[in-house]
Amino acid sequence: MKKLLATIALLLLACVLLAGGWLLLADAPMKTLESLAIRHADKLPLAYLGEKVFDKHCASCHDNPATHAPSREALSGFSKETVMVALEFGKMQPMAAHLSKQERGLIAIYLAGSAPADEWIAEHMCTAGAADTSTEYVTNWGLGGDNSRFVPADLAGVTRDNVADLELAWTLAFPKVTDMRSQPAIIGDTLYFGDKTGKVYAIDRRSGCIRKHTEVLSGIRSAITVTTLNNGRKLLIFADSMASIYALDPDSLETVWQQAARIYETSVITGSISYHDDRLFVPVSSYEVAVSGSPSHICCKSHGGVVALDARNGERLWEWHGTADATLQGKNADGMELYGPSGVSVWSTPAIDAKRNRIYIGTGENLSHPATDTSDAVVALDMDSGKVAWQFQALADDVWNAACLNEGANCPANAGGDFDIGASIIIATTPDGQQLLLAGQKSGDVFALDPDPSNRNGQLLWQRRVSNAAIGPDLEKTTTNGGIHWGMALSGQRLIVAASDPERQRPGYDPKPGLHALNLVDGEILWQRGVERGCHIPEENKPMIGLQNMRAGKKVELEEQYRCSFYYGLSAAITATDELAFSAGLDGKIRAFDIASGEILWQDDTAKPFTGVNGISGHGGAIDVSGQVVADGWLYVQSGYSMFGQLPGNVLLAYKVPGAGD
Repeated sequence: MKKLLATIALLLLACVLLAGGWLLLADAPMKTLESLAIRHADKLPLAYLGEKVFDKHCASCHDNPATHAPSREALSGFSKETVMVALEFGKMQPMAAHLSKQERGLIAIYLAGSAPADEWIAEHMCTAGAADTSTEYVTNWGLGGDNSRFVPADLAGVTRDNVADLELAWTLAFPKVTDMRSQPAIIGDTLYFGDKTGKVYAIDRRSGCIRKHTEVLSGIRSAITVTTLNNGRKLLIFADSMASIYALDPDSLETVWQQAARIYETSVITGSISYHDDRLFVPVSSYEVAVSGSPSHICCKSHGGVVALDARNGERLWEWHGTADATLQGKNADGMELYGPSGVSVWSTPAIDAKRNRIYIGTGENLSHPATDTSDAVVALDMDSGKVAWQFQALADDVWNAACLNEGANCPANAGGDFDIGASIIIATTPDGQQLLLAGQKSGDVFALDPDPSNRNGQLLWQRRVSNAAIGPDLEKTTTNGGIHWGMALSGQRLIVAASDPERQRPGYDPKPGLHALNLVDGEILWQRGVERGCHIPEENKPMIGLQNMRAGKKVELEEQYRCSFYYGLSAAITATDELAFSAGLDGKIRAFDIASGEILWQDDTAKPFTGVNGISGHGGAIDVSGQVVADGWLYVQSGYSMFGQLPGNVLLAYKVPGAGD
């Protein structure tokens, strides 16, 4: 019996070694018995065993929306190799360090499941001629270096008069994908898009067929940025989930160079990359804000910053760090070591000020004490050196991490409110020629700053609160995930601001999700348009926030979430034209608002099943992070984002007005 059990164990181990990819391969050559096991791997319950390992070591974070960690379903979109890279070397390495290689391999097998092959790509390749490269419609996340997210009427092609006629032209569904976050770029008739499995596609934007494709090490997180170097060469620039930066040739999709942009082991890139004069400016954040919720995590040692790269070859030029290196500060409530300062992530895309040779960034909160004057701030950096020209702190002493959601030991004393300056800074000009810097905060506040302050502390010109995420002067009386998130937009003299404001039980909290138009000169509110859930959701189907509720095991089926989403606020970046503001909701609804009045002129619901033109079944979900792209009478929408318990999804939707592209 012992011999039989030993043989079975050896067979199981061999299957794990194979299925986990090359990272799991032993140093010694495969034995004959191991080879036999490999041929019969499908008969062994490896996925089942992986599920048990995941339940034991991973579920407390990934099944709990309160931790901000990707859901189990979201993780299932990765390949075995990608999961193993993350566990061995990437963002999950600190949490997986105590697991054996075999346990990590089982988790990878379980999450990947039976990933479909890529035959659909070959079957859906374009048969038409060469791509048109005559017009650059969308070249970066901010739709310009000023981050205005503005598309002129002559490029947009969608107007107040024809927007009501927008109709769905085609859909692409991406297998094993549950989150859509990489805003596409558009050159001529080609749309460049990256998915969370690490694939990059050149797509015919009028038909949805695939012109070319390639694959990088891990999932694409940032928007794809089109850069034209000083020598005339074009490159596609983006970041993956391992904080690696890639430069691809847009014609061949071959990698020109690749460079790591980490400044700490938990570094991640959530914003997109900005370009100016053969230089790239990479915003660096840290996922330690979520990991800190784990009782076993030693908090907190990481911080955010900016890395400048040579766009020609990826060489590092300089780095700016949000704080000094963390040092031992004492013990947490459980007696574990506690470090600081930490945090100050740069979550969003830097704005480019060529006139002053500066970039402008917004920062996040500190994760642990001591608090620094760089948190929740607007910081101006010299483009040549990375040195601070000036900074403006919107809120002092905001020290917070995910442990505060569950009263965990790592929650700082006198915790703040998680009030990042999440929205990218916008550079604007008033009718009299005065330039302003516009910043949006998760507190619900909008700030207008002088880009040429008289001192290093910045200068506030006006401030306006559009939502109720910050309740009174006490930071503990706040709500998370409210206020202004990914990006505002500027159309003429109107600043368009989206507010997320989820439903939370907080004393004095009155959620105000919706869209707001502010006068650029003084911040006066010109109009406000609230959004509503519009359906009844049973109390028992509301998200389980907190470990105690999560352990109750309540799960809301996807069909019920399609019918009625708990989340419905506006978190994704806005896209504006001369006449319209496109803003999408966490319930999957995409809307076109009249810039002048706030009237909703067009709306469509994407949270439903689709069959893509590639023959793949998929579905939409929450729309978050990156905004919509409008070009030449077409509107492109990514639907699905599963973070924080939101609706997953895997579709790219192409709408057009009649006659566009015919």
